[in-house]
Amino acid sequence: MLSPGADALRNHERDYDALAERLARRGRRAETVVEAVGRFAVAVPSWALGTGGTRFGRFPGPGEPRTLAEKLADAAVVHRLTGAAPRVSLHIPWDEPDDVPALRALAAELGLGFDAVNSNTFQDQPGQRLSYKLGSFSHLDASVRRQAVEHHRHVIEVGQALGADAITVWLADGSNYPGQMSLRKSFERVLDCLRDVYAALPAGWRLFTEHKPYEPAFYATVVQDWGSSLLLAQALGERAQCLVDLGHHLPNTNIELVVARLLGAGKLGGFHFNDSKYGDDDLTAGSIKPYGLFLIFHELVLAERERLAGFRPAYMIDQSHNIKDPIEDLLQTVDQLQLAYAKAQLVDHEALAAYQESGDVLLAERVLKDAFETDARPLVAEARRRAGAALDPVLAFRASGYRARVTAERIGSGYVPPRSL
Repeated sequence: MLSPGADALRNHERDYDALAERLARRGRRAETVVEAVGRFAVAVPSWALGTGGTRFGRFPGPGEPRTLAEKLADAAVVHRLTGAAPRVSLHIPWDEPDDVPALRALAAELGLGFDAVNSNTFQDQPGQRLSYKLGSFSHLDASVRRQAVEHHRHVIEVGQALGADAITVWLADGSNYPGQMSLRKSFERVLDCLRDVYAALPAGWRLFTEHKPYEPAFYATVVQDWGSSLLLAQALGERAQCLVDLGHHLPNTNIELVVARLLGAGKLGGFHFNDSKYGDDDLTAGSIKPYGLFLIFHELVLAERERLAGFRPAYMIDQSHNIKDPIEDLLQTVDQLQLAYAKAQLVDHEALAAYQESGDVLLAERVLKDAFETDARPLVAEARRRAGAALDPVLAFRASGYRARVTAERIGSGYVPPRSL
């Protein structure tokens, strides 16, 4: 257990007791929220443990993980400090394991498991026989499509050996110019290939279809919105569901409405959490649109309360840490997700339903605002304390000296200290 200093613990207890008393006056139980936050868990993506980059460049950071084992070590730090990140999501072939039993044993030793595995047909790999330059599942050449399907079957085999139970399929397939591809037939080819992948799912597995409106296909992406993703999932079968990446929508899209629609259709598979200002920015969750994140969690808590059939969302982070320390950014994101979830638990659902039924627009909105504007940090900190994690994960990480230690150990990570700041 991570023991906070006496002053920090005493201040936390005072803050928690004060908040619990205020909530009690509103008819809300702090204990109920703490217990719910204690059950919340989100997966960490292996690729986010190193510094990201843009089309213009990448600036390596100190102590970046050089191997998959080092990525797991960093992921274990995130889980230990937050108590809410017990699984790692691998991207194949970026994280192709050499020894699956040894990797699984290492993960277990670190207190980790494996989440949904991710395929990669959006770039060509060294030694790859056929190119995905003009598409993978949507390619006109049947040989390219077969190669892409075989890759997904391999990803499933790796995931099954690791103990995962889902595969996420995001395709870059599309066109940059009118006339480049058949808009209708390209979608049909994607569906045909996904049927082959779906047929290869082991028992108990799910397949998540992921959409994105643009980039790298700027004119017409084949699976470009939640409607396209839903069509695919409905055509494939019960174990196919839609994954919602918060950055994979056009600006000003009402994402909580998308979530509600997919919940209603029984096809919400899960999330890739991040935040954005313009598009797929992959910024820290809650850094730009915290109220929007809260409203998404409100829909999820409603589904929990209603015991919606088939509600089993897979939560994962998907961010590119270009400027912040990757571990610190992941810690900050987990904290923000816990906080949004806690606030959603504070909504007075009975009052909200009454105001909705009576048509009282202002008070209905105020119910949500009351929950969102509550400082729920003491509730989240208490959930972490009870899990043996840190009251403040970022400050605990900085105090641990972990980054300095692994920087000294991980020689050859590519980091070059700047001359000045």
